[in-house]
Amino acid sequence: MADTHSKPHPATAERLAELAPDAILHAGDIGELSVLDELARLAPVFAVRGNIDAPSDVPELRLIELMSGATLKLRILLVHIAVYGAKLRAEVARVAAKQRASLIVCGHSHVPFIGRDRGLSVFNPGSIGPRRFQLPIVLGALDVEGGSARLRHIDCETGKLWTPP
Repeated sequence: MADTHSKPHPATAERLAELAPDAILHAGDIGELSVLDELARLAPVFAVRGNIDAPSDVPELRLIELMSGATLKLRILLVHIAVYGAKLRAEVARVAAKQRASLIVCGHSHVPFIGRDRGLSVFNPGSIGPRRFQLPIVLGALDVEGGSARLRHIDCETGKLWTPP
């Protein structure tokens, strides 16, 4: 998830309970840090600081390794601002390459997005905070099975799979 801006949608806890995640990734613009405390009641939280967030112990970027025993399944770079339009920012691509990440999870634009650029998968889960313009209120889901990852968006208001109109 991303861009809660201190006010996650009221159905967020219900949607997360339905998904029963092993972990929650927050790609920045958290707002009040109490948002992370509330999310941590549902699953472990890994977060990064966004451009509206005050300086804190929350890092600006984070490398997350999904393991199955001793086997690495997926390396994720979690960062708030990663793209310009649909293109990956060069500095983020360099960090991802150096860290050997294959997936970048980001926020900032509030626009739900799944794409590829520079040989990397890019996932913006959208925003579950206050509505911005006519953008949907959605969260992302990342399912890892075997050696593959499935990315999708869930409409926070309805709980249904969200796809672009």
